[in-house]
Amino acid sequence: MATQILAEARTPATSVPDPRDALAVALDFPAAAQALAFVDRLDNTCRWFKVGMELFYAAGAPLVQALRARGFEVFLDLKLHDIPNTVAGAVRSVTQTGASLLTIHAAGGERMMRAAAEAALAPGSPRLLAVTVLTSIDAEDLAATGVSAPPAEQVLRLAHLAQQSGVTGMVCSPLEVAVLRAALAPGTKLVIPGIRPAGSTSDDQRRTATPASAIRDGASLLVVGRPITQASDPAAAAASILGEIAAAL
Repeated sequence: MATQILAEARTPATSVPDPRDALAVALDFPAAAQALAFVDRLDNTCRWFKVGMELFYAAGAPLVQALRARGFEVFLDLKLHDIPNTVAGAVRSVTQTGASLLTIHAAGGERMMRAAAEAALAPGSPRLLAVTVLTSIDAEDLAATGVSAPPAEQVLRLAHLAQQSGVTGMVCSPLEVAVLRAALAPGTKLVIPGIRPAGSTSDDQRRTATPASAIRDGASLLVVGRPITQASDPAAAAASILGEIAAAL
């Protein structure tokens, strides 16, 4: 069934992007063995995998290199946030892993992001993504941190700051995709977590949308975790989402 759905997802004309380039599966596992076993269950349905803090802190660079050796692209979601020199050093270290994307926090400010962007100019460096406002945060949460602006306004403010700092990719919730696509430079990569297929639960995400709506609004890459990793048939679940993406491209 998964093979049939995936074949349908690949049916658009060759001028239409491959939907597999628009989906990253979040490997939210505590150990490399579990993560790689899950990757095997997907049976090459997907091309991109997100490695977050939980898995990277447990498995480190060898896990990223193992995924790259299998031909996959890796989105390393470390959300770096520290003084400029420390973040720049971390970017240089990550370059050795072969990851294609790396997140930093836009809230770290212009000097931090500029230092990271300069470090990422080295050959083989990952493309940087500035995390704006986490999808688990709503207006009440922002207010508690002293930010009176609504999430959408804060996302736009931080995205402009990141762009001015030399960062050409952003992470935002699905609700801000259209605004950022219209406001930022052409070619800006918009990576979107908080994606939930129709009928699925939102879990701990507050600002969510379906794959099709996020793609239509201008998303570059969708990040999906539990709707795939907790499915009884992960390959079929991934293929179904790829079908939604293909229909929206």
